[in-house]
Amino acid sequence: MAAFIVRRLFGLVPTLLSIVVLSFLVIRLAPGSPFESERGIPAEVLSELNAKYGFDRPLSEQLLRYLQGLACGDLGLSTKYPQRSVNEIIADGLPATLVPASVALAWALGLGVFAGVVSAVRQNSAWDYGLMGLAMLGISLPSFVLGPLLALFFALTFYLLPPGGWGSLRHVVLPGITLGSFYAAYIARLTRSGMLEVVHMDYVRMARAKGLPERIVVLRHMLRGGLLPVVTYLGPAIANLMVLSVVVEKIFATPGIGPYFVDAAFNRDYFLVMGIVVLYSVLLLLLNLLVDVAYGLLDPRIRFE
Repeated sequence: MAAFIVRRLFGLVPTLLSIVVLSFLVIRLAPGSPFESERGIPAEVLSELNAKYGFDRPLSEQLLRYLQGLACGDLGLSTKYPQRSVNEIIADGLPATLVPASVALAWALGLGVFAGVVSAVRQNSAWDYGLMGLAMLGISLPSFVLGPLLALFFALTFYLLPPGGWGSLRHVVLPGITLGSFYAAYIARLTRSGMLEVVHMDYVRMARAKGLPERIVVLRHMLRGGLLPVVTYLGPAIANLMVLSVVVEKIFATPGIGPYFVDAAFNRDYFLVMGIVVLYSVLLLLLNLLVDVAYGLLDPRIRFE
């Protein structure tokens, strides 16, 4: 397995390089300039700003210099926040993005797998119909609707949780639930269908024939096979979760990376946009690698070669 992981890590390098080069060219070739919004700026000052950020150099040279800085961990300087580097901005906003996203992922996996197991074990019962009905509701309800509803109920009506902001673990509950509810509903349906596919497999029948308790049969044998569709879904789900976090951070006024990314895109803050794109790309590539490893651990038919 170690050799497989090392090979995959080396294989991620050209993928990340392609993402960086393509993103850099798309951003830099877009019309406009970071300093267009500055009205009445003297030509001399504009020339100094372009020289400071390297915008007066050929595009190929700008790309090469950016790649050199990226190799050293330097993401450049922000044009919107000239006194701060992109590294500092990301370091400030990253915890407020990763913590709610981690809570959302834990909520989605915990609630979704539990609901799917109960629904599969009690197939065609009231529990099954009720849980799958709630799952359909969770899939149908968008986050930008669920978020304000949760804030209205838990924060503004019963004052159980803060409606937004950042500062304690209580502030991540509502964003985490809002972000993870859709995925919890989808995972519940995938877990149910996956377990129903393996319920008549030979190894499950053998486990029951040996007289193993039903709890052991469900959790050790059926669940392991039933989680394969869930693990397959986790790759794109995590990618969508990271994108959706931008909306949730706006709803709950969380000082994460999302608002910085939106403001940087509108203000043509090239280096800040690139820094966030690189960060998200690295996270998604590494998480997809973990998903592949987990898939191999769950399915004994897969060999790490």
